[in-house]
Amino acid sequence: MQEANEIERLLVIIPTYNEIENIESIVQTIMRLNIPVHVLVVDDGSPDGTAAVVKNMQVQFPNRIFILERSTKSGLGRAYIAGFKWALERNYEYIAEMDADFSHPPEKLVELYETCKNKLADLSIGSRYIKGGGVINWPKSRLYLSKGASIYVQLFTGMNVKDPTAGYVCYSRNVLNSIKLDNIRFIGYAFQIEMKYAAHRLGFKMKEIPILFPDRIRGKSKMNIFIIKEALSGVLTMRFLRSADDYKK
Repeated sequence: MQEANEIERLLVIIPTYNEIENIESIVQTIMRLNIPVHVLVVDDGSPDGTAAVVKNMQVQFPNRIFILERSTKSGLGRAYIAGFKWALERNYEYIAEMDADFSHPPEKLVELYETCKNKLADLSIGSRYIKGGGVINWPKSRLYLSKGASIYVQLFTGMNVKDPTAGYVCYSRNVLNSIKLDNIRFIGYAFQIEMKYAAHRLGFKMKEIPILFPDRIRGKSKMNIFIIKEALSGVLTMRFLRSADDYKK
């Protein structure tokens, strides 16, 4: 994709830790999309050489692929916050987040981006749990846990979002620029919920886009019981101990 007007650019943030099996393929796929897209990889000191692969690709795609290296693994939320701040400092108008493992179908970036660009929503969400969406090759226990968590979040937060735990999101700049990012407390699974909750409390419009979400083929999932516990307790904290003023700049 040729460079377009600066105000149209999309930055895709991909947090990584030991994603050497996936990172080149996912970035190459994104680079082929017919939208003005850049990629920022936020790597938390992967010992497997993920960062070196990204640096090699920078030669092939100058000024379109960037890397932010952090020395320690401090959680998904902290990685995304660092990426959001990097994007805002460089005046990106649209900022997306996605995983490196192809569980978020890269081709859907086009629809997520155009939904925000065409002012149909302030943030668009790749959703598993609306019509046309779904999961592939998940064990029933994981599906029930995920759907149950989504219903739980909707009940306690009042958000009309069927997939509030989704990690495939495109934000308009105004959303991230309006949220006090340093007040986002959760770093794991609950981070995705809290970002949507902050946007909801500040009155931003959210729109869900259906996606099919397969289980990862290569690499190891970062999900664990501690992340799930954080999400469950975090929802109660957000609902009863946080106000819109806590998130507003």
